[in-house]
Amino acid sequence: MALQLSNKQIGWVKAAVFVLSLLPFARLVWGTASGAFTDPLAEITGISGEWALYFLCITLAVTPLRRLTGWNWLVKLRRMVGLFTFFYALVHFIAFLWFDHFFDVAAMLADVVKRPFILVGFIAFVLLIPLAATSTNAMIKRLGGKRWQWLHRLIYVIGPLAILHYWWMKEGKSDFAQPILFGAIVAVLLALRVFWHVRRKPQTVRA
Repeated sequence: MALQLSNKQIGWVKAAVFVLSLLPFARLVWGTASGAFTDPLAEITGISGEWALYFLCITLAVTPLRRLTGWNWLVKLRRMVGLFTFFYALVHFIAFLWFDHFFDVAAMLADVVKRPFILVGFIAFVLLIPLAATSTNAMIKRLGGKRWQWLHRLIYVIGPLAILHYWWMKEGKSDFAQPILFGAIVAVLLALRVFWHVRRKPQTVRA
């Protein structure tokens, strides 16, 4: 039997997820302010980037988990989790712009063009911006359901780009365990969508 929650229970779950989602950011603030980080740039960049990937995977996992378990209330968490994906990607980007380039946009863009892994990550971040900007109910109504859905399918492009960015970033360190894990998770989550789409297509044609 599928787990069903009342609106009040969903509200409590959303509040708990919100607070838990802020804990990595609180760690960044505390570590920087207290001097606990020996290399603040590396810590902020690394932690924020990894948490952006965690939330990206969780966002992509909502639909498969809902379909496999019947927990339809999970959809009500997807928007918030998706916005936390953007939030940590924004922190990751600001760390790069601030600590690496001291808000020198020209120098940042030159670095983006020169280093492929930064270019790929920058593209993924730019593609996240319209998704975050259109996450409200008002924007869904303004765009219309179908156009909004098509726009938010950019997440299927952003996922592989984010994994490629992470892989290339780790290449110099020869540490591929985490990129492989993230890549496998994203690949499975996208493959499930392809499988369900292909299986549903003949039924649509017969109808």
